[in-house]
Amino acid sequence: MELLTNDLSIHEQFHNLNSFRRALGRIMAIRAAARRYGHDVHCHRGMVNTSPIPGMPMQQAMSRIADSERRAVMSWLTRAGPFWDDLRQHGANDWLACGDELVTDTAVGEAAFRSLHGVACGLVSVTPSDWEFSPVEVAWCFRDGGLTDQHASLENWVEVDELQRKLQGTAPPLSSWDDVREACSARFENLIFGTDCFEPMRGHPFSSAAANRLFALLDVLDRLCRAFDATGNRTLDGHRIYSDFFTGNMAPFSDSSDSERNRFASEMTFPDPRDPDSRLFCPWHGKVRRTTLRFHFSWPIRFGEPVYVVYAGPKITKR
Repeated sequence: MELLTNDLSIHEQFHNLNSFRRALGRIMAIRAAARRYGHDVHCHRGMVNTSPIPGMPMQQAMSRIADSERRAVMSWLTRAGPFWDDLRQHGANDWLACGDELVTDTAVGEAAFRSLHGVACGLVSVTPSDWEFSPVEVAWCFRDGGLTDQHASLENWVEVDELQRKLQGTAPPLSSWDDVREACSARFENLIFGTDCFEPMRGHPFSSAAANRLFALLDVLDRLCRAFDATGNRTLDGHRIYSDFFTGNMAPFSDSSDSERNRFASEMTFPDPRDPDSRLFCPWHGKVRRTTLRFHFSWPIRFGEPVYVVYAGPKITKR
């Protein structure tokens, strides 16, 4: 399950530093509890610019808190993350609303969009705030041959005990790359994983953060496989996924350069999962940032055809 910190739950509601400190303590306790169960609490890079106290931006408020409390919070908000906007899935033109409030460009909108696309997702909110209720109901309005509404119901946690009870009843967290391999095969119905796809991960230290990033990227790839209409044309959502995640210098998915294709051609050629006697050249890859881990997959993606994920491991073209 993915947990996103509700940035809307910081809205200048604190009138003194002590009440803000106590709220920070609850959020950090929730984050610590989630990590014990193998889950990260994601934040937005812009959260550090919110104002918890009227007329006092977050960074100014944090500067008045003891170093021992400030360091962990600021590390999370500015460096460690993870940041959900690094792999944002909804677009600025998506109409997402909670009641009468537009929640596009917020964690509430992102959590709803992910939930509606098959990703288990919930919210963590600051208390006290205007967001101390659960579930949070969000409507997504989109055009698909006409104006259509879909509705997401998001669990929203404000106290650590409530979240711990939830996590205790869920499946045990992933603890090895073998767990990841099995979970991937079960979760992504449009992706076919090569028999030896995860073999390069053996001996590589397991990281739950890297595993979660891998899942998020594979989910994007799986969504692109499904983004076709009945005539075989890519949908508007498919075009947006391609534009957001497969184009640009900082895109998490990319083709290898011409020089890499030539120099590492044999290393990027893999057994075809359909026919072990055949080979697939797969220079397209997804990048697990903050590590040198990559996964390679077949390309292009066509209507009605599965995508083959043939390699997950250290960067092949690393010099």
